[in-house]
Amino acid sequence: MRLPMHLIEFPADDPERARHFWTGVLGVELVDRSGDEGQGWQTAGGAPTLGVHERGKGPGDTYSLPYFEVDDLEATLRRVGELGGEVIHPGARWAVCRDSEGSPFGLAATT
Repeated sequence: MRLPMHLIEFPADDPERARHFWTGVLGVELVDRSGDEGQGWQTAGGAPTLGVHERGKGPGDTYSLPYFEVDDLEATLRRVGELGGEVIHPGARWAVCRDSEGSPFGLAATT
């Protein structure tokens, strides 16, 4: 079974420093995101995608988040609640949640 890892997102107080760090550590290029991908930078190829964005105050802006790809986002968000987790930022394509132990994670609808 393949783990459906879609994106690993890192918030940064200094985005340029973070881009330099991840580029140097992993040898990847972080390019500007397109409008529908949100703000920040991410790798352009391969999976999972690595993303960096300026730290903010929103639910996905304070900690690094793994995003898992799911076929049916709406049904998966229902299961999160049924299994003792919490949806803290719902969306049509992306959502931020907490698991049953309070750890944050993201979900991404397959495209």
